[in-house]
Amino acid sequence: MRTVLALMDRNRKLFFKDKGMLFTSMITPVILIVLYATFLAKVFKDSFTAAIPDMITISDKLINGTVAAQLTASLMAVSCITVTFCVNLTMVQDKANGTRKDFNVAPVSKEKIYLGYFLSTVANSLMVNGLAFVLCLGYLLKMGWYMNAADVLWVLFDMILLVLFGSTLSSIISFPLTTQGQLSAVGTIVSAGYGFLCGAYMPISNFGPDLQKALSYLPSTYATSLIKNHMLHGVFREMERKNYPDEMVEAIRDTLDCNPVFHGNVVSINQMIGIMMGSIAVFGIIYYVVTLLLAGEGRR
Repeated sequence: MRTVLALMDRNRKLFFKDKGMLFTSMITPVILIVLYATFLAKVFKDSFTAAIPDMITISDKLINGTVAAQLTASLMAVSCITVTFCVNLTMVQDKANGTRKDFNVAPVSKEKIYLGYFLSTVANSLMVNGLAFVLCLGYLLKMGWYMNAADVLWVLFDMILLVLFGSTLSSIISFPLTTQGQLSAVGTIVSAGYGFLCGAYMPISNFGPDLQKALSYLPSTYATSLIKNHMLHGVFREMERKNYPDEMVEAIRDTLDCNPVFHGNVVSINQMIGIMMGSIAVFGIIYYVVTLLLAGEGRR
């Protein structure tokens, strides 16, 4: 274990030493929150107000707080995944610059080498997304704060799950890559497409029924819904406190993807957590098997 921790510390230091990679990883969440607040706020606000009956009046603070919570939840759902691809660049860099040749002749098993890459990806991604979460909390304070301490802790738990999910996924995808250009291309594709697939850019409830059914098989759908549920929990609690109709609150939950459906059944929060843990376990096993069986001398 000491060897793994040493490799993890080495990869972590390389991440901080590479100012370009560090800056790119750190600035990505900032750019996302600016873009989300600038271009998606109106879309989310229109989607939210469409579920409110005309005879019911909701304060601007509650509306803005709801939109802000949805924006920040969507941002964190995307950032926790896409940042792992930036952070995982160390594994590809070692192949590109020949550093892995030194590892190949060292008395260190390839399993420990790749575990070191994975753990450093998790640690560095949590750091970057932790900064993003602080910015999100500041945005929520400005727009409308309805969270309590338990809500914040649940969101932190969700972030850990999403980072683990993103780290296992990015490790599998990055494993066969041998140049920084290849990883940059993959990162661009993931950054552009993941937000749509997970329902961050636009709620899945706005998609056609066939696409909704197809996306219900992806764990990313439940990852986004999970963090939305906890980020919006205070908002729904406030609506219930003000005795808004249950039908309206449920309609808003459906509109914001807080009630994902799989084969006609609403997936509960506990089931979403189970799906994420199961996905992390499956991807983790795949990553282990790939590094164990396919990491031949010609591919290192």
